[in-house]
Amino acid sequence: MKHNPFFTPVTLGGHTLKNRIVLPPLTRQRSTQPGNVANALMAEYYQQRAGAGLLITEGTQIEPRGQGYAWTPGIHTPEQIAGWRKVTEAVHDAGGVIFAQLWHVGRVSHSALQPGGAAPVSASAVATERVSVFIETAPGAGELVSPSAPRALSTAEVEELVQLYIQAARNAMDAGFDGIELHCANGYLVNQFISAHSNLRDDQYGGSLQNRLRFLRDVVAGVAECIGKDKVGVRFAPLFTTTDEARTYLGLVEDDPHTTYIEAIKILENVGIAYLSIAEADWDNAPEMPLTFRQAVRDTFSGAIIYAGRHTAESGARLLESGLADLVAFGRPFMANPDLPARIANGWALNALNPATVYGGGAEGYTDYPAYSG
Repeated sequence: MKHNPFFTPVTLGGHTLKNRIVLPPLTRQRSTQPGNVANALMAEYYQQRAGAGLLITEGTQIEPRGQGYAWTPGIHTPEQIAGWRKVTEAVHDAGGVIFAQLWHVGRVSHSALQPGGAAPVSASAVATERVSVFIETAPGAGELVSPSAPRALSTAEVEELVQLYIQAARNAMDAGFDGIELHCANGYLVNQFISAHSNLRDDQYGGSLQNRLRFLRDVVAGVAECIGKDKVGVRFAPLFTTTDEARTYLGLVEDDPHTTYIEAIKILENVGIAYLSIAEADWDNAPEMPLTFRQAVRDTFSGAIIYAGRHTAESGARLLESGLADLVAFGRPFMANPDLPARIANGWALNALNPATVYGGGAEGYTDYPAYSG
């Protein structure tokens, strides 16, 4: 591309990023067991991709109940904090900027993953459908199973969870991260509070849309006050279709997604956080996100806006040139191409992704994808 919008300056919070290419959160299930600890292999993986303007880690659970898939990392023990410090040091040594995605899956879990074999927790005791979670069946082996039926959190427990998010953000700062992203998308815990389909509460966290947004508001405001609003991002996944694919996308399609998410984004704007990341529908033949919604997002939020979907360099560049996005994230291409920014800059061909090695395992399909050699 003669004029490449990916390589123009952009500010995010307190950082001037070297480009507008983002490594989005990508679950890879490579943490050390037992303990769900980030390790040297993960540090190598993220360092290889430090050419991105911004790196966001895979979802890392804020507490033991927050885990929905075997071998995903946490950030709630001293060992986990120390493990992540290896990652942040490796990325910083390579000149990168890295945020930790803080994750709680809520009801998208199984009793085998829960402390003491308990039921998963959620906004309400409403089971999720059409999705699977991954449990370990033997060291290094596991299987997909249906989530266990959840139980509703008490009001006091909801308030305690706000504090757990704040502590996790503090832990991320101790681990050397440049900031954190709150995972409020894809049907996980914060999304379970936002959605009328999963939140049937009758306390201050349920009922009206503003009440359903209260948990989001409390978490975002609490974390921003603790670590600084310029170090906070939020991820949403608004869906505008009711197809089976959308329902399989953890099943939360609002009756009025435009209003629901613009009201949610107003909360982020009022707090003044650094960025908003929006995950677009990314299955085969998924519909385009409505232009009216993208424009409303831009009109509502003054921080940096990231879009992540099945973008190519060309479609991402068009989105940047439209002014509706400030950064574009590439998931699958970044898994297979550690030097993706250089490939985009030079128009080089991309390595193909091996789907069989995305989740779990070791270096194969993780750190062994080659850089471009001509």
